Amino acid sequence: MSFRDNLQHLRAMRNMTQEQLAMLLGVSRQSVTKWEAEKSYPEMDKLIKICQIFECSLDDLVQGDLTDSAPVPDAKAVPAGPATDVCGYDEHMRRFARRVPAGVAAFVLGVVGLVLFEEGTALRGLFNSGMAASWGEFLGLGALFAGVLVGVGILVSAGMEHSAFVKAHPFIEDFYTDEDRLQARQVLVRGLVAGLMFIMMGILLGNFIEHESGAEAPAGAALLALVALGVWLIVYAGMMYGRMDIDEYNRDAVEELEVEDIARIDVPEAVRAELRSAKRTHKKVEVACGVIMLVSTLVALIWLFMGPSIAGTTWGAIGSGHAAADSPASYFWLPWVVGGILCGIVSIVFKAFDGER
Repeated sequence: MSFRDNLQHLRAMRNMTQEQLAMLLGVSRQSVTKWEAEKSYPEMDKLIKICQIFECSLDDLVQGDLTDSAPVPDAKAVPAGPATDVCGYDEHMRRFARRVPAGVAAFVLGVVGLVLFEEGTALRGLFNSGMAASWGEFLGLGALFAGVLVGVGILVSAGMEHSAFVKAHPFIEDFYTDEDRLQARQVLVRGLVAGLMFIMMGILLGNFIEHESGAEAPAGAALLALVALGVWLIVYAGMMYGRMDIDEYNRDAVEELEVEDIARIDVPEAVRAELRSAKRTHKKVEVACGVIMLVSTLVALIWLFMGPSIAGTTWGAIGSGHAAADSPASYFWLPWVVGGILCGIVSIVFKAFDGER
């Protein structure tokens, strides 16, 4: 017999649901579902705890046959009470809400460095004008590259961690109280007000510096630095409030589930039907957006390589910087922007149409 068969039999003997076992083990119900579907395997500490709950040996649980064991009359049950965060959703979302705006702020701060060192403005007191301009350009590009590198690193790692969490916990039972939601609304209001204040302060400070000294680079750097702080606060507050919408999380998580996974998870039939409908909608959006972006890429490539010849502009002129602004090739990226906008519209239309049916 397999571990799956033994676990299912032991649960049946104790009249224990997957959710009850998950709560006893401190994991999500989806983890138990995946164990019994042989999609994943519990860690050693969870195996030991399962043995303690069902009073069996590790060898019998993993390699033996427990299906012939006698039923146990005193089945363990989970006390009735409010739902709890058994899978660490709140802690994960708090960490995610800190990292995403930090990544965005890193991009903006990289631009701050570029603006600050532009044309050697920040170095003119240390070097002559020619050397300051050379070092300024080098340090500015270095700051921009560092900001982009740090921002991409933060966002990619945060995205991968969130994707892994969603795949491990595709369905979360709402455990937030009215008090939790009230606190989240307060955080949202404070974050929006503080963020907008910092952005306004950046605009005022930038104008003041430029008016008093006539230096555009320090003014722009001060503006962008305060804007970066304001953006961090606004995005953080918005994500902290958004984590309360567990229904939205469950709808988004279905994108990571396959149809067979939806058939296996332990949810009411009404929820299962809703998940299947959302999955179908996601598939439609996925196909439509794939076609749109493919067409956009083809148009962009044609625009890039055939645009100069159509406009009568030579590649030599473009490479030397002459007529680059007037060349169609300089706008080859526009089809991707249009494609992205169309994908957003298609997604909204499909979801609205399927939601009305």
